[in-house]
Amino acid sequence: MSTSVWRLFAGMCLLFSGTLGAEDWPRWMGPGADLISAETGWESNWDEGGVPVLWKTNVGVGYCTVSVANGFLFTIGHHAGQETLFCFDAETGEEKWKQTYKAELVDNLHKGGPAATPTVDGEHVFALSRDGRLMSLVAATGDPVWEQSLISTTKAKLPEWGFSSSVVVEGGQLLVESGGLASYDRATGKLLWHAGPYKVGYGSPALFTYGEKRYAAGLNNQNVQIVDIATGQEVTTSEWLTSYDTNSTTPMVRGDEIFISTGYKRGCELLQFDGQSLKQLYEQKTMSNHMNNCVLWEGHLYGVHGNSHNPSQCALRCIEWKTGQQKWSQRGCGAGSLILSDGKLIVLSDQGVLTLVKASPQKFEELARQEVLSGECWTTPVLANGRIYCRSSDGDLVCLDVK
Repeated sequence: MSTSVWRLFAGMCLLFSGTLGAEDWPRWMGPGADLISAETGWESNWDEGGVPVLWKTNVGVGYCTVSVANGFLFTIGHHAGQETLFCFDAETGEEKWKQTYKAELVDNLHKGGPAATPTVDGEHVFALSRDGRLMSLVAATGDPVWEQSLISTTKAKLPEWGFSSSVVVEGGQLLVESGGLASYDRATGKLLWHAGPYKVGYGSPALFTYGEKRYAAGLNNQNVQIVDIATGQEVTTSEWLTSYDTNSTTPMVRGDEIFISTGYKRGCELLQFDGQSLKQLYEQKTMSNHMNNCVLWEGHLYGVHGNSHNPSQCALRCIEWKTGQQKWSQRGCGAGSLILSDGKLIVLSDQGVLTLVKASPQKFEELARQEVLSGECWTTPVLANGRIYCRSSDGDLVCLDVK
């Protein structure tokens, strides 16, 4: 597909999706980097037969979710010593192209494989392998543009669970977590700056504005870090140490407040940024996210509390953003994940059961459920353009029609 045709198609998709209240999901945590889809009118009254399955495929072992943009779906999987970045038709599942490269599995105490979700921005898709290979490719064709190594450029050591930071685009910069936040030139892949070194964390950068400046917040395995994006200078840090050196979530920023949460009973923390320093507003045990982020809706956080090695004790919980006070807790989803759309939580359990839950602090209220996958499922579902996509750790990928 030529560049001009890709642009025309992208514009038509945006026009069409806007008419139906649909929306792309081009990156980790969605278009607003908040796990929220603005889609409305999708089918949430599932009958006993459930919603139709449009297509299924297998993409190989891994934990990254999918990105959907301009009618195409991107994801990565591992098989036999190689990772493959796939591009599918988002509606039919037809494979459009794939790019395969050697990569380490890094399967210590889990299945291993890629964990960083591809990021689609403009005409390019950006991806990060489990062993730290950062890549830029042409989204329409899969043609490589450039390749870079986090290990060689930032001197970071391969972390115990492998690299898993999804790329965040800020103008001409690409930001990732690599033992402190790092920035690469979008056009060339050259390292622009690295604010480290620290122990590599497993979440992704969160961008925000304070005053007239743009900042990035990161959670490595030693602290919460705030960096001035324009200069690459570290502004401040706040220590956050955890068992097994495992901080796996992405900071959530609202205004001047930053929420973080970690598993292994470490709990959560709300911080306030004043442009120079971070002040703790509270620290609680009410929400302990092991791998997947909470979602914030109308002043309340909804997330999975607990650890993957003890899934029977995990629970879907609601806590108040301002205080950390628990509103309700419901077991049954294991070490699952969730997103939100149209006032409803879309929850994928760690055993492949998809559940719709009313997003309300008053009580847990299940609206619908359907078993969509089997085996281990730790990966966040995605809603894009009237379709829900779910993936298992073994690489089974299913597309559900909820138009």
